[in-house]
Amino acid sequence: MLGVRKKVGIPTPGTRHLLFGPWQPGGLCCYSREAMDKERQAAQRDAVVNRRARHEYFIEESIEAGLVLTGSEVKSLRAGKGQLKDSYARVERGEVWLMNAHISEYGPAAQFGHEPTQRRKLLLHRREIDRLGGKLREKGLTLVPLRIYFKGGRAKVELGLGRGKKLYDKRESIKEREMRRDVDRALRARS
Repeated sequence: MLGVRKKVGIPTPGTRHLLFGPWQPGGLCCYSREAMDKERQAAQRDAVVNRRARHEYFIEESIEAGLVLTGSEVKSLRAGKGQLKDSYARVERGEVWLMNAHISEYGPAAQFGHEPTQRRKLLLHRREIDRLGGKLREKGLTLVPLRIYFKGGRAKVELGLGRGKKLYDKRESIKEREMRRDVDRALRARS
């Protein structure tokens, strides 16, 4: 019977459930929980990643913040044209700002475009801003953007509260990484 729809109950974890839609023959489609989770993760892909941040800083804590952008900035980020290389975040007068983040101009919107390295406002709750402000007053701590990504269609920034590494710390982390690679290679060679 085409056109008849059954009411589908709430699925339990790991079970398959039915979703109706006109895009499927007969208006019926079946998804597993795992397939839906993969779809959600794909929707939350990274637009820009700051790879140097974890090399330059010990990240003690990470915070998710919303990002205020114009339309051309969003389009440019979705195309992957952004850089967080020398960027940082700052608390000023009770607001958090992202500084020196480079988002390239979007070609089709060039005449109405934006300035690539302008400061951008970050959206956090008041108590989070106050807590961050208190921690940033400690000596040696800074707010570093780790990545910009889209979650539910909205641009988000993952900020890391970091303490700068000394040169010998960087050398140690490089040495540890190389030792892990050697162990992994040896294990792969054995199997």
